[in-house]
Amino acid sequence: MNVSADRKLFLGGRLKRLRRELTLTQTAMAGDLGVSPSYLNHIERNQRPVTAQLLLRLAETYDVDLRALNQQGGAGEAELAEVFADPMFNGLTVPRHEILQLADDAPGAADALVRLYRAFSDRRTRDRAGAEHGGSGLEETPADWVREHIQERRNHFPDLDALGETLHTALFAEPAVTADDFEAAARARLAARHNLTVKIMPAEVMVEWTRRFDPHRRRLLLSETLGPTSRAFAAAYQLALIEHDADLTTMVEAAATPDDATRHLLKVSLTNTLAAAILMPYAAFQQLAEATGSDIARLQARFGVSFEQVAHRLTTLSRPTARGVPFFLMRVDQAGNISKRFASGAFPFSRFGGTCPRWRLHSAFRTPGRIVTQIIETPDGGRWFTLARTVDRQGHDAFSEGQDLAVGLGCELKHAHRLVYAHGLDLAAPEVTPIGPACRLCHRHPCAERAAPPVDRPLTVDDWSKSVSPYPFASR
Repeated sequence: MNVSADRKLFLGGRLKRLRRELTLTQTAMAGDLGVSPSYLNHIERNQRPVTAQLLLRLAETYDVDLRALNQQGGAGEAELAEVFADPMFNGLTVPRHEILQLADDAPGAADALVRLYRAFSDRRTRDRAGAEHGGSGLEETPADWVREHIQERRNHFPDLDALGETLHTALFAEPAVTADDFEAAARARLAARHNLTVKIMPAEVMVEWTRRFDPHRRRLLLSETLGPTSRAFAAAYQLALIEHDADLTTMVEAAATPDDATRHLLKVSLTNTLAAAILMPYAAFQQLAEATGSDIARLQARFGVSFEQVAHRLTTLSRPTARGVPFFLMRVDQAGNISKRFASGAFPFSRFGGTCPRWRLHSAFRTPGRIVTQIIETPDGGRWFTLARTVDRQGHDAFSEGQDLAVGLGCELKHAHRLVYAHGLDLAAPEVTPIGPACRLCHRHPCAERAAPPVDRPLTVDDWSKSVSPYPFASR
């Protein structure tokens, strides 16, 4: 961050956002930085500028990249612009500078507005779906609630990371473990500590299940359709559940889930997070990711995990003293359905809709198993480095062709120099593909890939001409 001597920096909203991400009170942060709580309060309210000395203390105390203070955390411009593009706001013009001011100066209010809009948008969609089927609409699903709960925490659960590191170390300290084989070590601990055996079963016996615990015979049954990395993850999941059930239950109870189904789904999600932390302990994983430029193949080889498991883990590296590249992740099937969406930092795509067909995530199916990279630019001028690759669905059967899911991973372009996949590219003057959010929110024109007109622009279709886009529209 370049700061001229005569420039005053008012970063109150961003400093407040950082404090919230670190789960610190004003008093605690003030103590860490050696200032009074009232002085920090004035800074957060933009009544005092941030000094160069305070910036340096922030960097030293919390291992913060000062450039991160220029990032939009929480609800940013793109999300707020998407909210205000809704037809319900027709006739109400909210200029860009007001959106930026809201995101910067009142991040809590911006987050609340986006959350309220999400609830409204979801309810509207469910009401329409219910009306089409003769009903009165559908309530928020457990999956919706859990996804939002995880994303509110930037997909980072420090307590689970700490438990995972401790258990990973304990696994290989067992006297019976001689090889650096996670599945063998996990099996040995399950047998020695919990009198539990792991058995591979025929697919026709398991039927729809890929993993099933039999508490009466103390057996963990795994389908033969699971590959080695999935078997290792299943063993890690069982270890997480059997050794830290009380910790997981406490976290679920603290989340105040609305019903039993949501509570169970959240516990499964948190157990999955702990299993990943056991397989890929935070410090070792983050250090290798940093040293290799987030080389996914190297991380796979070191930890014995799959491409998707590594990609997902890369989105969780938000420990204040050892941050990784702030990645986002999205997983889609060949029909474009989104089944995963996580981000440890900013996220460039529509939160309430689909993705842009110009992003190569969707064309990855043409080159199964190969990583394709792309630099994209969103309408607000943000640039992002992305990579995508197809992956197999877990426990796929004869009815699936394999490589039928695609995982997209990306970060802001300013972080791309830290990635092995960007080596050799001219990042100062890159080849860039302009993209938009979901078509109904996108104002890019003309676009041959457009699947729907923007909801807040009048169409300009006529009998006398044909555009490359099926839905030409007026700029305003």
